[in-house]
Amino acid sequence: MRKSFPLFAFLACVTLLVAKPNVVVFLTDDQGWGDLSLNGNVDLSTPNVDSLAKDGVSFDRFYVCPVCSPTRAEFLTGRYHPRSGVYSTSAGGERLDLDETTIAEVFQEAGYLTAAVGKWHNGMQYPYHPNGRGFREYYGFCSGHWGNYFSPLLERNGKLVKGNGFCIDDFTDHAMRFIQKCARAKKPFFVYLPYNTPHSPMQVPDRFWDKFKDKELKMHNREPHKEKRLHQLCALAMCENIDWNVGRLLAMLKELEVADDTIVLFFHDNGPNGARWNGDMRGRKGSTDEGGVRSPLLVRWPNGIKPGTKVPQIAAAIDLLPTLADLCGIPAKTAKKLDGRSLKPLLTGKSKDWQERILFSHWKGRTSARNQRFRLDNKGKLYDMTADPGQRVEVGKKHPKVNAELLAAVKKFDAEVVSELGTDDRPFVIAHPKARRTQIPARDATAHGGLKRSNKFPNCSYFTNWTKTEDKITWQAEVGASGKYLAEMWYACPRKDLGALVQLSFKNAKVQARVAEANDPPLRGAKEDRSPRTESYVKDFKPMKLGVIDLEKGKGELTLQALEIPGSQALEFRLLMLTRVDR
Repeated sequence: MRKSFPLFAFLACVTLLVAKPNVVVFLTDDQGWGDLSLNGNVDLSTPNVDSLAKDGVSFDRFYVCPVCSPTRAEFLTGRYHPRSGVYSTSAGGERLDLDETTIAEVFQEAGYLTAAVGKWHNGMQYPYHPNGRGFREYYGFCSGHWGNYFSPLLERNGKLVKGNGFCIDDFTDHAMRFIQKCARAKKPFFVYLPYNTPHSPMQVPDRFWDKFKDKELKMHNREPHKEKRLHQLCALAMCENIDWNVGRLLAMLKELEVADDTIVLFFHDNGPNGARWNGDMRGRKGSTDEGGVRSPLLVRWPNGIKPGTKVPQIAAAIDLLPTLADLCGIPAKTAKKLDGRSLKPLLTGKSKDWQERILFSHWKGRTSARNQRFRLDNKGKLYDMTADPGQRVEVGKKHPKVNAELLAAVKKFDAEVVSELGTDDRPFVIAHPKARRTQIPARDATAHGGLKRSNKFPNCSYFTNWTKTEDKITWQAEVGASGKYLAEMWYACPRKDLGALVQLSFKNAKVQARVAEANDPPLRGAKEDRSPRTESYVKDFKPMKLGVIDLEKGKGELTLQALEIPGSQALEFRLLMLTRVDR
């Protein structure tokens, strides 16, 4: 009797011959493996995200990095993050080396229209900016976290703009409009949606918060005494908001009649950002243990993947570039050798010859190794993750051969991969010839004298306590192209302190202006917070023209000073914007 050829496989073959499939990638921020009803959490409902598993593939053991920017780097490059120069989450350490090839460049080269919408977190100034890394369209913010989620200051392709409502809803709206344009033009699209929730500050629209604010939770962390109720409740509400937005985009794909040939991928960037239920795993965000690095991976492609497929083999963020390229029939042409491998055989049920391997999790000098059954933690202790998923019983003496193999693998990884980080001497690139605008935030600056940051976390901070003329703000910078640039400064200053004379200088060039217009906005964020925050509150800073500065190509120190301070302070400083005006 002749066997029938599965319809989904036939359609996949036909599709690959006539068109390239579209791609949509959802990446959420600080959402734990346990923050989905799919994985057994009965305290929330995520039917739209869950549907991706029902209609496609779910991976049982998928691994990311302990924190945000490294995971993004590994997704973008298919390589372990230390190789690409990413070693921190702010102040320049989040930047992806310029000699790395990104997934967007691979797809752009293949004729795709590309967009990134949301939290970038791999470099702000061009060419580190998304527009310099293969994304035709960018809307969102480039820092590691943002201070307010309701109609905040954002950017679109380098131009500062005001957001529209709750940022996750706004990001989804923007991505949907981009997809609509591509679909109408019958152009293949690659859309990267890196959401910034449930990362703090813990803010969410009322309709989602009202469901959770008085909820009695049934699921708890393995260390319940560490739980913070308001944080837990808002995180779950934020996850339901994510699910609602995923559902809106999925519905639009169906309405546009492109759903069947669009690969939709969903994963998280690290473990949960608080003590809440996470399947009894040890560790959370920042940890190289299972709970800090395990993420769901859900992939739906009706024309190419059998619904309800479950993959038990371990996989990681480094695999996503080669996998998506392989699924779309695109050569994964990258400048450097990939660490990841294509997961296509696992997705299409052809994993007979799949070779087992070791995956590594690294952060701040700590390395953990994972094979299909065991994890060696960053202290060199071995755990049987099949028998003991909570990492409670050390088994190194019971399995000496495995213990020795993983110890040797970690030693080699540290010597060959982690060692590539070296010393970061990269200046902040400003005034690049391919970018009309350069945003230069307080985050990337060094303060001198009595100046203080609004918070110890730099990402969305500003400088205060500018009381002396000896105080200054500097950036180690490199001007990419000589030319004339309009310099604008985003500031706050009460009326009583008006009159400071401010100077911006680089090498022999300088421009001066006096603060003449009051801007004394209140702090924003506290009213919207559902749980107390640790990061800085924000203000509605106002732009002020300093004048046109004639910058000379090359390296030097960009300096902002207050030459005269007639009041009690010069101003509060948030960012500079340079706009080229001579071409």
